Amino acid sequence: MAAKTLEFFYDCSSPWTYLAFHKIEEVAADTGATLVWKPVLVGGVFNAVNDDVYQQRANANGRKLAHYLKDLGDWATLYGLEIGAPKVFPVNSVKAMRGAFVAAEHDRISEYSRAVFEAYWGRLLDISQDDVLGDIVKNLGLDATEFFEKITSDTYKAKLRANTDELIKRGGFGSPTMFVGGDDMYFGNDRLVLLRVALERS
Repeated sequence: MAAKTLEFFYDCSSPWTYLAFHKIEEVAADTGATLVWKPVLVGGVFNAVNDDVYQQRANANGRKLAHYLKDLGDWATLYGLEIGAPKVFPVNSVKAMRGAFVAAEHDRISEYSRAVFEAYWGRLLDISQDDVLGDIVKNLGLDATEFFEKITSDTYKAKLRANTDELIKRGGFGSPTMFVGGDDMYFGNDRLVLLRVALERS
């Protein structure tokens, strides 16, 4: 894989991934990197290699949680994004993430992913629901019948599973995870500055 390839493994259910998503295309464009979208199901990653996440959620440290929320708010303000507290969290994002493959077939994966992120983190809608996804698809001018037929098919289930398994195999443990040149891994929105340096150096 070429050194100027930037792979972006992501799940729209993560607020930190929304932050990174907001900047990833800019980083790729500024550094001349080819951006490769890699939708995953982060719950599948957690179940396989990072189930500590569930224990931390169940037994949250009050001080760490307070700083976590402040940190998230500071980043959102810096990026000019609205990140609220959805009533449904964590959310089942499996349909939404399968849908990214459908959008990619129509060269709309960036617009689709942004719409899903904004629906969940901005408007606090439940992106596991068909009516929410249907509105997103309709507003993008995509065919809803095609969309729902595909995301319930074995082919698109396998596509999402394959990306998720690939991330696990390559050492990933959450979302967002980014790779430069195939094997140089970066995790989290706050690593974008290091990611940019690596791309500029390559």
